[in-house]
Amino acid sequence: MPTFHAPDGTLLAHRATGSGEPVICLPGGPTGAGYLGDLGGLAAYRRLILHDPRGTGRSARPERTASYRCDRQVGDVEALRVHLGLARVDLLAHSGGANLAMQYAARHPRRVGRLVLIGPGVRAVGVPIDGDMRRALALRRAGEPWFPAAFAALETIIDGGDGDWEAVAPFLWGRWDAEARRHHAAGRPDNAEAVAGFAADGAFDPAVTRAGLAGFEGPALLLTGAFDLNSPPSAVAACAELFHRGTFVEQPGAGHYPWVDDPGRFVAAVAPFLL
Repeated sequence: MPTFHAPDGTLLAHRATGSGEPVICLPGGPTGAGYLGDLGGLAAYRRLILHDPRGTGRSARPERTASYRCDRQVGDVEALRVHLGLARVDLLAHSGGANLAMQYAARHPRRVGRLVLIGPGVRAVGVPIDGDMRRALALRRAGEPWFPAAFAALETIIDGGDGDWEAVAPFLWGRWDAEARRHHAAGRPDNAEAVAGFAADGAFDPAVTRAGLAGFEGPALLLTGAFDLNSPPSAVAACAELFHRGTFVEQPGAGHYPWVDDPGRFVAAVAPFLL
């Protein structure tokens, strides 16, 4: 697996799959990028550079845990761009990785060509997501056999209690079937320090990020699933409005992993944007 050094010397890993012009892919979690796979077949159209953030996948753990902070990983993405020899880079990010991608685009607006944010986290730009948004989406799944236990756990979490996050997992998928369960297990973060450090105090400054994104003039595609409790469509649509050339797409019947729920529909939306 190819490696490169971050600005602080941490050895970071990435792998490539597919063909065509490269697009750097930033996973959520934070966890290794393996769960992205070939993004439902998107690798047939672009060469996907799957980046393992520091302390995840095959990337080394840093000496200083403070370096896990989202804003401090912008330098890792820039180091990867330089390592790949790209004057400009197209970025695709999923979930929490979108916070990193937006901070990178805000800090290096002329280094980014196209930006694709899938089920994006929006803390970096301060778009609010509240319990009512999530509750309304959850109630659309009331006919599912797993709904009673999952909804009870969600209510506990919304009310600020110590809820069972595993019980809520079915809400993140368009179909809570065997494939979804396998994918969920494979993509769970395994480095608690990386998860806690990513959103540590100071990781997000929405005013600064929004101001930086004002200088990004490239096209941005923001896609989320119609059932995505993590990234509700209304919040993602509001985030899309922050871009000069932002396009919002809501994928019907999908959750937080739309390339798994309906690969064909996902690729049909994303591939033309990247070509």
